Amino acid sequence: MWKEFKDFIMTGNVIDFAIAVILAGAVGLVVNGFVQDIIMPVVGHFSGGVDFSELKYVLTPTQGVEGTAGYVPENAIRCGKWLNTIFSLLIVGWVLFIMGKAKVRAMGAAPAPDPTADQTLLTEIRDLLKK
Repeated sequence: MWKEFKDFIMTGNVIDFAIAVILAGAVGLVVNGFVQDIIMPVVGHFSGGVDFSELKYVLTPTQGVEGTAGYVPENAIRCGKWLNTIFSLLIVGWVLFIMGKAKVRAMGAAPAPDPTADQTLLTEIRDLLKK
C-alpha cells in the first residue's frame, strides 16, 4: 500500500497540481498587495480621496468605552474590503487569461490525435454503408 501511495504522489499530475497551488497562493499575495497598495489608492485619489479599504456602512455605532461595562463594539458592513477583493479577482482573472493566451500562442495548435482502432473500424463501416 505504501508503494501505491508513493507512486500516486510521485506522478506528474499530483506534483504539477501541488506546484500550481503554491504558485497560485504566491500570485494571490502579489495581486492582493498590488490592488491594496497601488490600484486602490489611485482609484481613491480620483474619486475624491476616498479610502476604499475603510469604506463601510455602520449598522450599530460603538457605544461606551472599550474595557468598561456596557461597551458595545461597532457593527458595520465593510464593503470597501469587499471591493478590494473584487478588484483582486478581476486582476487575477485578467492575468490568468493573458497567461493562457500566451501559452496557447507559444505551444501552437495541438495536432489531432490519431484515431483509435475502434474509430477507424467505425469510419470504414460508415463509408461502406454510404456506398
